Amino acid sequence: MTKRTRQAVSVLSAVLLSAGAAAGCSGAPGTPGAARTARTAGAPGAPEKGFTLVASGDVLPHESVIRDAATGGGDYDFKPMFADVKPVVSAADLALCHSETVYGEDGGPFTGYPDFTSPPQVAAALKDAGYDGCSTASNHTLDDGAAGLKRTLDAFDKAGLGHAGSARTAAEAARPTLYKAGTAKVAHLAYTYDTNDHPMPEGQPWAVNLMEQEKIVADARAARKAGADVVLVSLHWGTEWQTEPDERQLSLGKALTASRTGDRPDIDMILGTHAHIPQAYEKVDGSWIVYGMGDQIAGEMFNHTGARDLRGNMSSMARFTFAPPAAEGRRWRVTKAESVPLYYDTDKGRSVDLGDPAKAEAADLSEVRDQITTTVLSRGAAAEGLTIGK
Repeated sequence: MTKRTRQAVSVLSAVLLSAGAAAGCSGAPGTPGAARTARTAGAPGAPEKGFTLVASGDVLPHESVIRDAATGGGDYDFKPMFADVKPVVSAADLALCHSETVYGEDGGPFTGYPDFTSPPQVAAALKDAGYDGCSTASNHTLDDGAAGLKRTLDAFDKAGLGHAGSARTAAEAARPTLYKAGTAKVAHLAYTYDTNDHPMPEGQPWAVNLMEQEKIVADARAARKAGADVVLVSLHWGTEWQTEPDERQLSLGKALTASRTGDRPDIDMILGTHAHIPQAYEKVDGSWIVYGMGDQIAGEMFNHTGARDLRGNMSSMARFTFAPPAAEGRRWRVTKAESVPLYYDTDKGRSVDLGDPAKAEAADLSEVRDQITTTVLSRGAAAEGLTIGK
């Protein structure tokens, strides 16, 4: 497949900010990072170009997943786990994942639930699959304190992945993560409901973005001022193992999609993670909310009753096509909305694309596909144009 020409722009440099941009689980995350530059404006009069966004759920390497990736000699290869979804991910102009866990030191030790430390080779696999970046704010972001957070973002930088939701410095925390997609500048912001009672590192209250409405809106508006044409917000929220979005998801989602500056929404889309299972897509106040995408990568999952729950290996991949605004100052429009059902096969150790009904039937996973589809469409998304993509 021809390599995409998209370019991660990540966060604006301090120079640009001063010159003109101104003025933060039970079961048995180019040159982003410090190098931050804005995209070069196109030639005067050049037509604007739309883009496709792909976003997927939690990458949650349990101990069984880590064992499956072991190649011997202390090395790990997670690339085969993404091989089946790579064509969908790599075809997008912008592809974002959710990195649930932090990384351990090279060679380990690596751990699963309750405090995760994953092999840093996960980052290389994400990049190989075609991801441009990931949200890194979750309830597990501080499982190994400031050291684990730093190792994770360092590994992302080394792999060439962007990241949003956690930070190593106050300056990094204050700058929005920006990507170029088509001719749009896309901001990615990320927040978590909690950090499993792990305190913020001493002197680093900015280390992980917590899910506070006023902060999210303020950050979104700051991203707009920094030049963002589209603002995406990843939220690690919801009630584990509950298919329906909970009251907090509904109320916060409504408040965020209603927030506007002038005639333009402050936030263009919400991408949810955390619940371990797929949840619905819904259009609220003209903006899409994906309440929960489920776990893209996870070992065998056990729900709160202690029973093995196959829903913990089901997920959906969101794919949205954006078109330039109809007039200057208007929002970029979603012209196509799709959801691609996925299933993580714990026996084969890979995420399986179930978008094609024939492929799902051949893999004896038609019922899984139907269950994911029913959930995704359960809040009226089909009436708003959402389809099941291949």
